[in-house]
Amino acid sequence: MSIARQEFARRRRNLMAHMEENSIAILSAAPERTRNRDVEYPYRQDSDFWYLSGFSEPGAVMALIPGREHGEFVLFCRERDPEMETWNGYRAGPDGAVEQYGADDAFPINDIDDILPGLIEGRDRVYHDLGRDPDFDRQLMGWVNSIRARVRSGAHPPGEFLALTHFLHDQRLIKSAAELRTMRKAGEISAAAHVRAMEKCRPGMYEYQLEAEYLHEFMRRGARFPAYPAIVGGGANGCILHYIENSAKLRDGDLVLVDAGGEYQYYASDITRTWPVNGRFSPEQQAIYELVLAAQHAAIEQVRPGNHWNRPHEEALRVLVRGMKDLGLLEGDEDELIEQDEYRRYFMHRTGHWLGLDVHDVGDYKIHDEWRVLEPGMVMTVEPGLYIPPHDRQAPSKFRGIGVRIEDDVAVTRKGHEVYTEGAPKEPREIEKLIRAARQ
Repeated sequence: MSIARQEFARRRRNLMAHMEENSIAILSAAPERTRNRDVEYPYRQDSDFWYLSGFSEPGAVMALIPGREHGEFVLFCRERDPEMETWNGYRAGPDGAVEQYGADDAFPINDIDDILPGLIEGRDRVYHDLGRDPDFDRQLMGWVNSIRARVRSGAHPPGEFLALTHFLHDQRLIKSAAELRTMRKAGEISAAAHVRAMEKCRPGMYEYQLEAEYLHEFMRRGARFPAYPAIVGGGANGCILHYIENSAKLRDGDLVLVDAGGEYQYYASDITRTWPVNGRFSPEQQAIYELVLAAQHAAIEQVRPGNHWNRPHEEALRVLVRGMKDLGLLEGDEDELIEQDEYRRYFMHRTGHWLGLDVHDVGDYKIHDEWRVLEPGMVMTVEPGLYIPPHDRQAPSKFRGIGVRIEDDVAVTRKGHEVYTEGAPKEPREIEKLIRAARQ
């Protein structure tokens, strides 16, 4: 495990320090989901639950109770069951929850109806994120209502429900040294997968065959799962932002846009590269590509402590709008084009997002209607793009059907930034050289 048990304990202490007096926080593990008859989707623990516990099994509930005499971290989980473990794998059980995961108390999940209401009773406030798991919400409200039904007998139900995510997600936004090491590794693995894909790419391949090269390299290097469904868009498919069909044949003369990243020990990477299927940029492709690359360079330079979240986007947008005017994609005053969102015809998304346990990670982008200031330990993507649909009659015909996005994972450091995904080439000459060498 990349994150030490002591760090999980520190996370819980930090969170409980923000909780109101005489309160309890309750989190449920992610439920298992059925894919089709007798088959479940591969299980992945809820990010908040894992962040606080490191516990990766389903069928679990966590309670954090600041100041509890018999221990503040209580975990309900499945009991050991040799027969079920023969079929479905090892379970920690309540003893393992204490010995391996640092729970102060652990109980069988089947006993939760008898035990958890007693932990809730007498607390003034319950921290829980209603709406994320309606089935568990109903179960929780059943426990609270059972306490309310005994008010005349002296029971003390909680009087207030509070969202847990505000403090927890603010905490998750700033990564520890161990988290940053893990994310750097995730970036290195995914960058290597992009190199492999560039080397293996040939005209006539199908998009899904290129996707397979990524999955192979992710798993070979220890990223057991992709962080999200890969986007592999050849030609005009690269103009579809969330294209995941990945079924078309890659054609000689087209670009291919690939947005793919692996998840390493629960932490996501997120890289996009765009390159020519035949290994040679046409003049039109290179003009669009170099404009997007210039915008990305300008944005990354703005990733440093003290700048606000939107600065990289503002810089990228200026470069893109100016370049689109030069290429004949836009006409008019630069400021007016930005103010009136005219650029959104070809650049319709923002330049990045937070990155961490989730590929679109948690954390507010604004505080009191002001853009958040960047701090060391934050990790973000920087991903400008241009997408000229094949049917757009306002664009010069030579650019129609070209889609380009370039994306890297960038950590804010004390002195500036670090790009975790720089191992994936993005300069046009480097890309062409890599592909040419692979085909000799």
